[in-house]
Amino acid sequence: MRLGEPVTEPQTRFDTVRVSRDRVNALLEALLAVGGDLDPETVTCRIVRAATSLVDARRGALIKADGADFDVAEVGGVEPPRLLTEDHRPVRLARSGSAQAFLGVPVLVRGEAVGHLCLVEKLDGGDFDEQDEAMVTTLAGAAGVAIENARLYEESRRRELWLEASSQVTTDLLCGVSSDDVLALMARRAREMTGGDVSAVLLPGEDRTTLHVVVADGPAALDIARSEVPVEGSLGGRAFTLGRPVMVDDFAEAGMPAVVAGRMPAGPVVAVPIGKAEAVRGVLSVCKRKGGASFTAAESRMLHAFAGHAAIALELAESRRDTERLRLLEDRDRIAKDLHDVVIQRLFAVAMMLTSTVRMMERPEGAGRLRHAIDELDETIRHIRSTVFALQAPGEFGEIGLRAQIVGLVADAGTRLGFMPGLRMDGQLDNQVSAELAEQAAAVLREALSNIVRHAKACRADVCVEVADGRLTLVVRDDGVGLPESGRRSGLRNLEERAVRLGGRFEAVSPAQGGTFLTWSVPLV
Repeated sequence: MRLGEPVTEPQTRFDTVRVSRDRVNALLEALLAVGGDLDPETVTCRIVRAATSLVDARRGALIKADGADFDVAEVGGVEPPRLLTEDHRPVRLARSGSAQAFLGVPVLVRGEAVGHLCLVEKLDGGDFDEQDEAMVTTLAGAAGVAIENARLYEESRRRELWLEASSQVTTDLLCGVSSDDVLALMARRAREMTGGDVSAVLLPGEDRTTLHVVVADGPAALDIARSEVPVEGSLGGRAFTLGRPVMVDDFAEAGMPAVVAGRMPAGPVVAVPIGKAEAVRGVLSVCKRKGGASFTAAESRMLHAFAGHAAIALELAESRRDTERLRLLEDRDRIAKDLHDVVIQRLFAVAMMLTSTVRMMERPEGAGRLRHAIDELDETIRHIRSTVFALQAPGEFGEIGLRAQIVGLVADAGTRLGFMPGLRMDGQLDNQVSAELAEQAAAVLREALSNIVRHAKACRADVCVEVADGRLTLVVRDDGVGLPESGRRSGLRNLEERAVRLGGRFEAVSPAQGGTFLTWSVPLV
C-alpha cells in the first residue's frame, strides 16, 4: 500500500475495532469457505455455519428478503423481518428479559437486499458487540457475491437442461416418433425440470370450449388422464386464451372441476401455452404438492420456452408428414394410371389373342393349357384392378383405409417371414366396410399372420379378403406345420370370439396336404 492511498473499508473497520489476528484469520477462512462452492444449498449452509462459528452464536439463519428462509435453520424467538430496517443497516439487539441477543445483517446483491443473515444468542450468554457486527457485515458482503454466483450457475445449469430437453423433443419428432410419445416426453421432462408432482398436456376439443388431458405424468397421472377441463374459468383455459404463462400458489384457485381437483396435489400450479399467442395448440401444466415452493418467474419463462420449442417441432413434423402424404398420393395416382393404361391393357390384349388361338389348336391338351393360361391372365387382371381401386380410393386425407391396413400388415409379416405372402383383395373394402368392422378385421389378420410368423414354420402364405353377398370374408392359409394336436391356440380362440360377437363364423382346419386354412366371415351390418 502506498502512502496517501485511501484505506479500504474492511481494513478501516478492523483498525477501528482492533480485531485480533486470530479473528482476522477466522474471517478469511470463512470468506474462502463461503465462496468455495456453487451449489445454492451448500452455499447457504456454509454462510450460516461460518457466521455462527465466527461470532460464537448458538443459532443462525439466512432469511430471504420476503421473510422466507433458505431451508437452512430457524431463528428461535425472534421475527427478523420486523426487526430489520429497510435502509440496509445492521440490527444489533441486546438481551432483554426472555429475548436473546440478536444480530441481523443484510445480504446485498447489486445494492438490493436478497436476504438477511440473522444470528441469535451468544454461547457465552453475552451480547453481540461491534466486532461481531463488523465481522458478520464483511461476511455478508462475500455471502451476497456467493449467493449471486450460485444463482447464476443454477440458472445456467437449468437453462442447459431445458435446452437438452427441447433438443430431445425435436429430435424424436423429426425422427418419426409418434406425437403421443413426444407429448408424453414433454410432460415427463416438464415435471422433472420444475420439481413438480404431476404434469399434463391439455389439447382443445373440437368446439375449443374444453381442454382434454391427453397425456399426464406423475403419481396421479392415471387418475386425471382423459379428463376434461373447461376453458372458461380455469387456469389452463386462461393460459390457452391469453397465450401466456399463468401461475397460482394454490390449486384451489386453478378453477378445475371437482373430479380433477380431488385427484391432484393441492399446491402451486403453472400453466403455459403450447405455441404462439395467436395460434395456441394446447397447454402444458405442472402442479406441486401442498406446501411446495412456488414456481418462480424464471421457471415459468423456461417452461414457456420449452413448450414453444416443442410446438415448433410439432409443426415441422406435421408439415413433413403432410408432404410425405402428398408425395404418397401422387405416387398412388401415377402407379394406378400406369397399371390401368398400360399393364391391364396389354394383359387384356394377350388374353384376347390367346382366346382366339384356342380355336386354332388341334390337340385338346394344348387347348386346355391355353385355357388355363387365359384363366391365370384373367385372375391377374382382377388382382391389378383391385390394386388400382385401392390406390385410387385411399379414403379421407390422413385416414388409413382397410385396404391400406391389409397391405401394411402383409408387408410387415413379409419382413418377419423372409418371404412376401400372396395377397388378393376383391370388392369395395373401403366403401362397404364400416370403420368398426375394419378395425376388427385388421386385428384378426394381424393375429393370423402373427401365428404364421411364430408357429407355422411356413414357406408360403396367402391372404384373401373379399366383400361379397353382404359379408366380409378373410381367408389366410399357409403350408406350415398345421394346427397343434393338443387343440387350438389361444389366439385362434380370440378370432372365433370376435366372429361370434359380430354374428359371423370362424373356421380353422389343417388340410391333408399340410398347413393351416383359416376362414373368418362376418356380415357387413
